[in-house]
Amino acid sequence: MNAWSAEEFEAQLRSIGEKRYHHLHPFNERMHAGLLTEEEFRGWVRNRFYYQVNLPVKDAFILTKLPGREDRRQWIQRIIDHDGRTGDEGGIENWVRLGEAVGLTRRELFDGDSVLPGVRFAVDAYVDFCQRKPWLEAVASALTELFAPGLLSRRIADVQQHYPWIAPEGLEYFRARLTQQPKDIAHLLDLVINHAESREQQDACVRALEFKCDVLWSLLDSVELAYSKKP
Repeated sequence: MNAWSAEEFEAQLRSIGEKRYHHLHPFNERMHAGLLTEEEFRGWVRNRFYYQVNLPVKDAFILTKLPGREDRRQWIQRIIDHDGRTGDEGGIENWVRLGEAVGLTRRELFDGDSVLPGVRFAVDAYVDFCQRKPWLEAVASALTELFAPGLLSRRIADVQQHYPWIAPEGLEYFRARLTQQPKDIAHLLDLVINHAESREQQDACVRALEFKCDVLWSLLDSVELAYSKKP
């Protein structure tokens, strides 16, 4: 089977988000419609934090496998963006501020025992995937960032509109990602499009991105099951 052209391959990758990204999940839809209870919102923030603190871990695994010096130099910035450094505490600390804004303590957020089993399973599977798989597939799995900017912009506006009990400074994580993601997305696309030369490699990248969409969807499944009250 012949390889897709660069344009066809990118279109295939983008089409996955249109069908499978977690902006379509009922929990996310209810969040943006202003229908979550405070308990539901806190449950999401608490459990999503486990995903957030594992992002620099999976990025560190990928960093060790990237073949080029310049790519490693760019990729390491992703770790810094989340773990932070002196004078800029980074995305994990910004998520702690979100937690505090919804009524959680730092201790509650960092208490791994409070993470839902389904969330832990999904996130750990993603970290394991990035550790075991070839670097190209691990990088491709991060292409869910292609679909995130629009969702982040909506989230800021919708949370401010529908959840006035959440202090605006708690949303700094989302604001920061809006400025960080464009360069991350450009680097991701460059790596995947230019290095997936065969159809076999392209198909593997597609499967990797589908897997990552399943991880994010499963995370929300677990949160919805645990915190949403059914009539």
